[in-house]
Amino acid sequence: MKYIRHQFEVMKAVALVTYKEWSAYRTHSMVSIFVGPVYFIVQYFIWTSAYGGKAEINGMQLSQIITYFGASTLIGYLTMDFADWNLQMLIQTGKFLTFSLRPIHHRFFAFSQKVGHRFLGLLFEFIPCYLIFSLLFGVEMIPKRIGWTLLSVAFAFLMNFYVHYILGMTAFWFIQSSGIRRVFDLLSGVFSGAFIPLVFFPEAVQRVLFFLPFPYMSYVPAMVFTGEFHLAGINMPIPTIVGLQGIAVGVVIILSELIYKASMHHFNGVGV
Repeated sequence: MKYIRHQFEVMKAVALVTYKEWSAYRTHSMVSIFVGPVYFIVQYFIWTSAYGGKAEINGMQLSQIITYFGASTLIGYLTMDFADWNLQMLIQTGKFLTFSLRPIHHRFFAFSQKVGHRFLGLLFEFIPCYLIFSLLFGVEMIPKRIGWTLLSVAFAFLMNFYVHYILGMTAFWFIQSSGIRRVFDLLSGVFSGAFIPLVFFPEAVQRVLFFLPFPYMSYVPAMVFTGEFHLAGINMPIPTIVGLQGIAVGVVIILSELIYKASMHHFNGVGV
């Protein structure tokens, strides 16, 4: 219990420092107040035109599509991650070495940084855009299953962090890993459901996506928000898909630990 309390205090301290540091540049975050609604408006007109009066397409009604993109945008503000970029910079500049002298695991430090950074995003991105979507656009932005939605967003928060941290660790082998990151960002944008709901992909692709991390980063929490989940022709109860999302997060956490240990052996071996 004492250890947990100590870790919580450390996380709170790092998160607070990160919040204060980034709050000096909060105008950067506030740009999202304009970008988010503009993206939403574009999606609204595209999908309104695509439906053309149809009741539903691929099992999704127009109202569900609109709610989906609103939820996807808002969830993105809460789960956005930069651990890969930070870790790559530390490795390239040699500053990662200093963390071997600190009484804190770098991954925990990076996670604490994300907590502080995303709390800033909650205040200056999520809340303003939530009000714009709800009051200005009249979209019902209340989750159908609040408890399950919160849990799914928490899992998405973890999935985004651990996946990006794994990407950052590639810099231990490839000092310049920005190319890998760009490829991943492209794949993530396409296959996480950020650009288009995954039910519009061929069914064979949808089945494969169950075994990749991408859907659990955005599509799953957004669909849980709407109160329904279906993919690859499977209509899955909300508790079941959230449980599957939790299992996926657990697998990625274990993978992250294995890669971290291998990275440390490589780091100590070659003296990067």
